[in-house]
Amino acid sequence: MDINRTTTAMLDALHDAGNADVWEQFDRRYRPILIGFARNLGLTDQDAADIAQETLARFLSEYRDGRYDREKGRLGAWLVGIARYRILDLRRRSAGKYQLAGESAIMDLDDEKNLSRVWEDERRHAVLRIAMEELQENSRTDPKTIKVFEMLMVHSVPPQVVADELEISVHDVYLAKSRVAQRLRKIVERIESEYDDDA
Repeated sequence: MDINRTTTAMLDALHDAGNADVWEQFDRRYRPILIGFARNLGLTDQDAADIAQETLARFLSEYRDGRYDREKGRLGAWLVGIARYRILDLRRRSAGKYQLAGESAIMDLDDEKNLSRVWEDERRHAVLRIAMEELQENSRTDPKTIKVFEMLMVHSVPPQVVADELEISVHDVYLAKSRVAQRLRKIVERIESEYDDDA
């Protein structure tokens, strides 16, 4: 049984209250996405962390009560729904603290297309972050080569500035970017497959 992927096997294993390992894997996979999701909807870091905690706890309770039907929707959509209600509740309790300029925050939470986009963006960021960490920790890629990629692709530093700062040629900057992108693509594909039943 491969519980490293968000598949029926992983979800089935969550029914076992004594299986702390599978819960930790699930939590590690989805908590950062939920935190980023809540932040993108205007919450503070602390409130976003609280929403993620409440959402995961509610998910586990509802899941173990048999309330999730995979035939009716994706796991990500279900988590978004739980988070949405937690955020609405927080905003009601906070009475206006989270009003966004020009539009009510409640209206933003009613836009399912926008909520799905925010979720998918956060999911992609989480996958990329995990992939970059893995590349840095588990590959033999030169740290300077990774730095080139980060400067170019993460921080949008112009190639000539990267070359000057790292004392390499612009040609070497593009070579480093290409090498890292190729390795990173393979890691991202594998990590994405771990979320395959949520895609």
